[in-house]
Amino acid sequence: MGKLVILKFGEGNFQQGFSVTLQIGDENARPSAEIIGELPPNLEIPLLYENWQSIYRHLDLPARPIGLPKQIMPVATLADCEQAAAKLKITLNNWLKSDSFRSIREKWLEKLILADNIRVILQTNNLQLQKLPWHFWDLIELYSQAEIALSAPIYEQVYRPANPLKKVKILAILGNSQGIDIAADRAILEQLNDANITFLVEPKCQDLTEQLWEESWQILFFAGHSSSQEAGETGQIYINQTESLKISELKFALKKAVERGLKLAIFNSCDGLGLAREFASLQIPQLIVMREPVPDVVAQEFLKHFLSAFSRGESLYLSVREARERLQGLEKKFPCATWLPVICQNPGEMSVSWRELTGRIRPEQLKLRQHLSVMLLASVIISALTVGIRYLGILQPLELQAFDHLLRLRPQEPPDSRLLVVTVTEDDVQAQAQEQGRGSLSDKSLDQLLEKLEVHQPTAIGLDIYRDYPVGKDYPSLAARMRNSDRLIPVCQVSNPQAGKPGVQPPPEVPQERLGFSDITLDPDNVVRRHLLALTPPPASACAAPYSLSMQLALRYLYTKGIQLEFTPDGVWKLGKIQLKPLETHTGGYQKIDALGHQILLNYRSSRSPQAIAPQITLQQALRGKLSTSALKDKIILIGTTAESFNDYPLTPYATSQGNSQAIPGVVLQAQMVSQILSAVLDGRPLLWTWALWGEVMWIWGWSSSGILVAWYLRQSRGIAIAIATACQLVILSAMCLILLTFFSCWVPLIPTTLALIGSNSVVAIRVWGKVINIK
Repeated sequence: MGKLVILKFGEGNFQQGFSVTLQIGDENARPSAEIIGELPPNLEIPLLYENWQSIYRHLDLPARPIGLPKQIMPVATLADCEQAAAKLKITLNNWLKSDSFRSIREKWLEKLILADNIRVILQTNNLQLQKLPWHFWDLIELYSQAEIALSAPIYEQVYRPANPLKKVKILAILGNSQGIDIAADRAILEQLNDANITFLVEPKCQDLTEQLWEESWQILFFAGHSSSQEAGETGQIYINQTESLKISELKFALKKAVERGLKLAIFNSCDGLGLAREFASLQIPQLIVMREPVPDVVAQEFLKHFLSAFSRGESLYLSVREARERLQGLEKKFPCATWLPVICQNPGEMSVSWRELTGRIRPEQLKLRQHLSVMLLASVIISALTVGIRYLGILQPLELQAFDHLLRLRPQEPPDSRLLVVTVTEDDVQAQAQEQGRGSLSDKSLDQLLEKLEVHQPTAIGLDIYRDYPVGKDYPSLAARMRNSDRLIPVCQVSNPQAGKPGVQPPPEVPQERLGFSDITLDPDNVVRRHLLALTPPPASACAAPYSLSMQLALRYLYTKGIQLEFTPDGVWKLGKIQLKPLETHTGGYQKIDALGHQILLNYRSSRSPQAIAPQITLQQALRGKLSTSALKDKIILIGTTAESFNDYPLTPYATSQGNSQAIPGVVLQAQMVSQILSAVLDGRPLLWTWALWGEVMWIWGWSSSGILVAWYLRQSRGIAIAIATACQLVILSAMCLILLTFFSCWVPLIPTTLALIGSNSVVAIRVWGKVINIK
């Protein structure tokens, strides 16, 4: 889609300056950006233009003017004209680079790219501004697909009934040809294909007005003598050697022609800005005039190149630009030829095209478009229904299952060497049976284990075992470690009165700032797919830790790397270059979750089993001294039970050989969570993320509409081809979802898109099988 740029000049003059409003937007749409700037006073520009104009009009050139006032001065030279033009061009561009105008320039560069097809409309009633060579503005020259047009500040759109024709209807007026050659103009027009041209050669006024009243015309063409009168406010055309007409004298006939479909007027004659200013009140969509006297050769070359580009399908604006720029080859003999053509535009109208004028849409094409419109409307309705059903959470179980399946298809990753997991197995529990203590790890074993670990200087030690009781009096060294060791992070469980969970108190020796909660978020199928980083414990909770065990361990490790938790002005968490944006109730496939606290998606480290996240040793192996400094120094140690008797085995998205969700020990799940944060911050391994709602809606609708177009294309092959195409599209869709998840960690809708795609294709299949539509 092309871009429309409007520069509105407010009240002002070159003595006081001008206020300017810039609007930028898509064609046939409301502006998406608007900004105000100012152009400062500049008395030099109108003087430079008048100097150039005076020199140009006194060149010894054969042109098409009559009645232009001439001053008594020597015949100017080509060099004088080129020098005056260059000075005006430089001064104009310097003026347009003024500081007060910079905001407009910067907004243009921000919103428009070089490849954009741009219509620029300069909206002003100031004749001096209209006369300037705006095509030399460096921004117009920089953007090769841009062209500028003039417009009056007041305009309106005229209702015209649709009137498609097989050929473009052109009324060509060949006026007074005294001293000029307009036969070449006629020859150029006669070469047009798809055009029905009526020539009026030096017509009488009555003949011209009757043609405008009696017939419907799409293009009005005039070649001959013309001029602007009354300081450029009015224009006059010389229709034969004895009669001339002002546009006001054709007002009613031209208004009728506009109402009947006149889209474009071309005045291939001299000094046409006065004509353009009079035409503005008639609301003609587009007008092409010559701003100054035009030599025969220049007028003919412009007409030839313009009609060639326009009739082959180029836009009106780009056709004018191409034809104007091709005049540069004549400037050795006819200086400033490229200055002459200018478009005058009614901003309420779209730019006209040759295809639109010829009405090339055949009845069967129109019928096909109507059916396609119905099909695309069906895809919109199906997509909207799918999104609505999804929003209610009906599709959430299926989406989570599909998500799990895609996770399991990702390539394997190596274990995280920054972690070591010390497991308390069932054998380790039995070996401690004779020791006094509670739980899976006695005071004696914990004291010995911490002593052996701290010798090798790990960065942090996470104790994923509840100890809601004090250390026995026989182990003062353990109590001292619990109180004083900056490395040790024990766990507790936050109370949840609504769920009937009383919580678990922390070890009484450990201060709150070294605690981490062990709470996890479970989906309705009891699978852990989310990572709870922080929460606000309820009043009088058994555990007051604000951060999770995994977050506490990760923060301590990252602190040694010079990375600390920061908060952006809008409250987003930031660690290094990554942002930890919390999940919302409606995020991705989740549509009915309690998004309490600060949750993110858990990006499991992909391996043959989620238990292979990091190296592991048992408690007994650790106590026997099977440790090395290289395995422990600067690492994160996680201590937890894997004994099944303690029932700490949450479910994961991974599956067992029987197809059930695979359970892993809680300490291994904590290792997965720690590894996710470290890998994202230090290794650039992306966190899982989802698109915004509008992005997911466009994804679903895009697949739905593309599916319906493919099915419609195969409609003559009946249902089997549509079914095969649908199957192929589903394979491609699944592959794209896997690629996006694997390489970009982006979770995109698979199940809703599949349903929308099948639904849309089914609509076409039903219409084909039912023989409702039969276009051949």
